[in-house]
Amino acid sequence: MKLSQLNHHQQRGERGIALVLVMIVVISLSLLAGGFVMSMKIETKLARNAQADPELDWLGRSGVNLARYVVAQSMLDPSQPYDALNQFWAGGTGGTNNLPPDISLDHVEMGKGSFSVKITDMERKFNINVADEQILGQALKLVGVDASEVGTITGSILDWIDPDDVTHIGGVESDFYERLNPPYRAKNGPLDDMSELLMVNGITPEIYWGPAAQTMSHAFPGPMGRRAFSPGGNTYAVGLVDLFTTISNPRMNINTADSRVLMLIPGMDENMASAIINARAGPDGVPGNADDMPFRSLAELSSAVPGMDPIMVQQLARYCDTRSATFQVEVTATIGDLQRDYVALIRRNQPQDVQILQFYWK
Repeated sequence: MKLSQLNHHQQRGERGIALVLVMIVVISLSLLAGGFVMSMKIETKLARNAQADPELDWLGRSGVNLARYVVAQSMLDPSQPYDALNQFWAGGTGGTNNLPPDISLDHVEMGKGSFSVKITDMERKFNINVADEQILGQALKLVGVDASEVGTITGSILDWIDPDDVTHIGGVESDFYERLNPPYRAKNGPLDDMSELLMVNGITPEIYWGPAAQTMSHAFPGPMGRRAFSPGGNTYAVGLVDLFTTISNPRMNINTADSRVLMLIPGMDENMASAIINARAGPDGVPGNADDMPFRSLAELSSAVPGMDPIMVQQLARYCDTRSATFQVEVTATIGDLQRDYVALIRRNQPQDVQILQFYWK
């Protein structure tokens, strides 16, 4: 090969290498520029979110205060001495509660955004902190727990809640939990949150969550998540979380409790619980509208519910009321494409005294 040809090939090789280097530099600069643009977008979004945070919080707090006003007003209507599913606070269409006609709980516009409010009374469930062995046993029966396990779980729940270290029949105290990995002690006090039950001996995610166990059992890491959901395990139509609450009056509201919760009452069967639900729902059998017939007092049960005898009315009076006092408030606050969900727990002592017990965002 001639010298001129060698030089030509060498020059072509050098140009090829130079081209590759240029391409590498261009690609590197493009990646850096893209990363810079993405970083700027993220920083801009974070700055926008940070600026919107206080406004979202105020929308959330405004929604809670609106809920306080609404549940306060529901006590001031002398024609409705009860709390029921047909009233405005519950999303019903049959109760006036003496509220101004322009009051709304949906898409309330304020400032740069809006909020929507959902109110749920806690007295529609039974307070587990006052449940006795009979109530707990009935709850586990409704869940579908095997009869051989009921005594162990019932005793363990009572041992977890009571203030002493004396073991109930079938139950366990701190000496049992201290041998676990990781170890912990029995609370020996009232439950503050229902999820604490996942730490109690014998309670599985299936028993706690019921049909939602598969999707919810991952939500609690650590000791509360130590019993993993078993895909091949038992499945239940109802869970303890559907029946109980930790913050409510000792007596549940007969106008808002569903049939499963009513069946926690000793002596209450499915037919009688359904009869109560049908009686309060009115002629159309659909709850939450104008023809509902909520119980104004427990004495009305005798005449309103077929087959209701005086002894059962007395039993209901031990466990039920027609009023609610504790409400969960869920507020969805929106500013543009930003949205945040807030949760509050409020307690109505008197119309002039509605306290905020908890407030947080999810």
